Amino acid sequence: MQRAGLWLLVVVLLWLTPGIFQQAPLIVYKDRVSVIAYHHIDDQIVGDVTIKTELFREQLTDMLQRGYQFISLSQFKAYLAGGPVPPNAVLVTFDDGYQSFYTRAYPILKELNIPAVNFVITKDIDQPLRSLLPSLSKDQIRQMTQEMAGIDVQCHTDSLHDRAPNGGALFTTKLPNDQGVVETEQQFEQRIIDDTQLCRKKLGELYNRPIDSFAYPFGIYDAKSAELLNRSGIQYAYTTVSGVASRDTDPMQIPRINAGSPFVKANSLNNLIIQRLHGL
Repeated sequence: MQRAGLWLLVVVLLWLTPGIFQQAPLIVYKDRVSVIAYHHIDDQIVGDVTIKTELFREQLTDMLQRGYQFISLSQFKAYLAGGPVPPNAVLVTFDDGYQSFYTRAYPILKELNIPAVNFVITKDIDQPLRSLLPSLSKDQIRQMTQEMAGIDVQCHTDSLHDRAPNGGALFTTKLPNDQGVVETEQQFEQRIIDDTQLCRKKLGELYNRPIDSFAYPFGIYDAKSAELLNRSGIQYAYTTVSGVASRDTDPMQIPRINAGSPFVKANSLNNLIIQRLHGL
């Protein structure tokens, strides 16, 4: 009877303190940062870069349970400059500035206290319902960045997130005029600089943090585009090249892991990060 009573006491203690014998979260990596990328969240239409709200929550919850630690954009920039980051550091990024970030992603980020940065296309910021998919409004950006210190907005061009007539990116391609005459090198450079500075100006009017980061449209870039961004005040640029960032990462060629695909299930994101850590 004494032994039975002792076992009953152990069972009760385990039930009351469910985490007492749990193993500490596994340290997958140190002094590295996994930058994960999303675009759009929609519960009716799902595409290559569109996922449902439930999957977004499941991915973030799974990562928290595995011991991943989410950092802010400012922490990531400090890391690239030599500062520390926690083990299993992750930076959440979104591209395009869709309104679904405010309506679907932001409530979850706020609830879980997870920082994130959205690279915004600013051409429709004054008329957010004009775009094919509704864009973030000025008021929504102001609200989020005031409510959460870890929410940032940065540049994804003002009006150059599109394709040129030859299929290339507007951001890296010289364009012909109505008479078919291709713009000069000087005209091309000025167009890129003007657009980038306009994007920075529009976002800079909404909150008082540095607007110094940029996501390449379609992930297309070259040495020239990086140079023009630098001349426009951009110090950090994000690609679609899949990988994990280290201290040796070129700040104008920051790799990211695509998490915003319906094929990336909750437990798959951890596997993707481990694969990229090993160069797979």
